[in-house]
Amino acid sequence: MIHRGSSQHPDHLAAYLEASAASAPGRVAVVDVDGSPVTFAQLDDRAERIAGFLRSAGVRPGDRVAMILSKGAAAVAVMFGAMKAGAAYVPIDSGAPAERNRSILAGCGVRALFAHPRNLEALASIARFVLPETVVVVPPAGGGELADEGARNDRAVPAVPLRDVIAHPRAPRSDGARRASDLACILYTSGSTGVPKGVMISHGNAVSFVEWCSEVFAFTPEDRFSSHAPFHFDLSVFDIYVSLKHGAQVHLIAEDVGQEPRVLARFIAERRLTVWYSAPSILALLAQFGRLDRIDAGALRLVLFAGEVFPVTHLRRLVELWPDPDYYNLYGPTETNVCTFARIPMPVAPDRTEPYPIGDPCSHCAALVLDPEGRAVAAGAPGLLYIAGPSVFAGYWGAPDETAARFTERDGARWFNTGDIVRFEPGSGYIYLGRADRMVKRRGYRIELGEVESGLYQHDQTREAAVIAVTEPEGVKLVAFLVGRSQASPTVIELKQFCAAVLPSYMSPDAFVFLDVLPRTSTGKVDYQALARCATAGAGEPSARAR
Repeated sequence: MIHRGSSQHPDHLAAYLEASAASAPGRVAVVDVDGSPVTFAQLDDRAERIAGFLRSAGVRPGDRVAMILSKGAAAVAVMFGAMKAGAAYVPIDSGAPAERNRSILAGCGVRALFAHPRNLEALASIARFVLPETVVVVPPAGGGELADEGARNDRAVPAVPLRDVIAHPRAPRSDGARRASDLACILYTSGSTGVPKGVMISHGNAVSFVEWCSEVFAFTPEDRFSSHAPFHFDLSVFDIYVSLKHGAQVHLIAEDVGQEPRVLARFIAERRLTVWYSAPSILALLAQFGRLDRIDAGALRLVLFAGEVFPVTHLRRLVELWPDPDYYNLYGPTETNVCTFARIPMPVAPDRTEPYPIGDPCSHCAALVLDPEGRAVAAGAPGLLYIAGPSVFAGYWGAPDETAARFTERDGARWFNTGDIVRFEPGSGYIYLGRADRMVKRRGYRIELGEVESGLYQHDQTREAAVIAVTEPEGVKLVAFLVGRSQASPTVIELKQFCAAVLPSYMSPDAFVFLDVLPRTSTGKVDYQALARCATAGAGEPSARAR
């Protein structure tokens, strides 16, 4: 079903909240992590008061407002308050090491900071000088968002309690100064290097994505959206802005709930969620451990996933347990948000082992596949995927050389090199082959590590698989990290025999390490950097069993 949205697109993300607050002020906009509702009028009022406070504190259009907050309605109000003040919000992982957060604050020169007491204390202990003059202390979500917990932090950092900020008088709205090219947010992503990169997202970038979603998916004010992704992950752009545009509810999921499959499954059923969006790893955990056959998720009509490859084994099981929703594979790096998509055909064939395609370009994007020399490749041939269109980001904060290196001008358009290798198949769209930075050469062959992982997933005892390459004096060594379905894991000989049957000999891993769980980043993706450290240390992690 195709739903065509209005041709009149706003220039600013805050316009979505303002329109819904004007047309349906009493409707619930956000259901907080503790279950308390916040109406559109309440959310808009809080955001306006935060904006007024920020302006009075000297925040000007183009400034950056950082937030080191866990999931909560207060964080949503801060995001909109920053944007209404003309600033860009910078969401920072509240669970990340203080040193990493220090580097982000110093790198983007924030004018104001909203943070939990524990994060302020940690930052002050290592680098008080990086804190801006304006600091707001916010109580943890679920403990009474407007409670005055500022006193807990008085000795560490002079800060204003959130309660006082919310009480600030509303200031006249300055809609006339809004431009689509203004920065909405800076999302920091570590990528393959581990060095945080600030992806600058303009209002126009995000609005183009939100409007595309409204053209393709038939959302209504009766929908109830999930908000599983942390706010520093680009999936949150869909969760927050698409739901608010349509006057629908978004249910915020606390970090502890989001990591417990059985608790999360009950949350989905009890909240009668209709739209789900997350990384595939979360859905895989739900399929394996959520006891989905014991809950009623009948309200769910749309399941979207993005961020990494969804192993077919787990997708098949999920579809068997949840046969009614429509499933879509959404693809795109943070720099483009979603740029290609594919509907998953039902049911998943029992003999299918290959992941599903990432599909065709979204209507607001264009795609191009080039070889390393910048020449277009023929259909069926692998190459680097380039994306152009209004959703493509403005650039990396403070890194003009790196920004320039990722773009190429062609046919009058600005094309972003995603770093992903794909091939185009007529009738299927783009097939994702892997990351260019996960392509290694071994024994004269080029190997995509994701293909090795795909082979390992075919073993009936494999619950999770991740493969890294380690360069040693004698050559490239492949190390496979596996999470088994039981304590009785296969022997090395059995694994070698299995790999010989499903993979070419040059793709067979040299070593196997069994873990209780694969390490994950804060956005739910496999943490390959942690695995590399484990391999370098000789699989010395306490939970590792090397073979």
